[in-house]
Amino acid sequence: METSNSLTIIEQDHPALQPSRNPVVVYLASLGSGSRRAMKQALRVIAEMLTGTESDPASLPWWKVEYQHTQAIRSLLMERYSPASTNKMLAALRGVLRESWRLGFMDAETFHRAIDINTVKGNSIPKGRSVGSGEINALVEECYHDMSPAGIRDAAILALLYAAGLRRSEVVALDLADYDGEAGSLKIVATKGNKARTVYLGNGAKAAMTGWINRRGDDAGPLLYRIRKGGKIISERLTDQAIWVILEKRFRKARVKPFTPHDLRRTFAGEMLDAGVDLVTVQHLMGHASPVTTSRYDRRDEKTKMEAATKIHFPMVGNWRG
Repeated sequence: METSNSLTIIEQDHPALQPSRNPVVVYLASLGSGSRRAMKQALRVIAEMLTGTESDPASLPWWKVEYQHTQAIRSLLMERYSPASTNKMLAALRGVLRESWRLGFMDAETFHRAIDINTVKGNSIPKGRSVGSGEINALVEECYHDMSPAGIRDAAILALLYAAGLRRSEVVALDLADYDGEAGSLKIVATKGNKARTVYLGNGAKAAMTGWINRRGDDAGPLLYRIRKGGKIISERLTDQAIWVILEKRFRKARVKPFTPHDLRRTFAGEMLDAGVDLVTVQHLMGHASPVTTSRYDRRDEKTKMEAATKIHFPMVGNWRG
């Protein structure tokens, strides 16, 4: 199927819908906070394809999207994005079309034809990087040299991201009641698909959390609090964006190469697998629905290939000149 940069099959001049009747609003409301932002952006990309211009997804009549349109959208996405990103965007499209059908804007036959989109096959290397042990040490040292409450709090955040492999949305959703200080266990409830799981902190990570709770106090509420300049602790929950800001501050001061919160989660997975922890256990710790997702973070195959490359002898004669 030949495609251009957009399909331009939807006009934006239809009456606005009440939020409770808007397929996009209803769909996004069904998602966890961590997924909502990503899926909203995915819908923005598809909305631009459908209209030929930047558009608010919530302003479009998605029920006008039919089978031929979804196939063309799939083709356009495949040209621009990785298989994983394409499939994520197609999932968002299916979700909005499903709500359009449930709300009575589409008949069943049109809906089922429209969502009959094959997933895109193919493996992609996860973006980002692993954070080295020396870098982790430098970050923790930077936190412990900060004598304000933010120092021990930020060390606890690093422990949750790196030593427990949590998503940043899971980190900020934790309450004090979710942590068992004696066992070092954390109950993770607000995850993708609302699948609860238990993870554990050990050794230095557990000590960092104990240090933070001693500063925080035992009042019920969010596990992690905001801290104002001057070191005043505010009993308010951190946001996803705050985690980014905190990490950026720490890696700059520690003179560590920039990384994302997900890079710490990626490093957790790689180090677990490198240490010989079986794939299914790591899958459960990370809260992945499928071991296939977890296997994408397995670095062992790359190390094996690197070692194999040294088995081939290529003669080195004198000093090579360019």
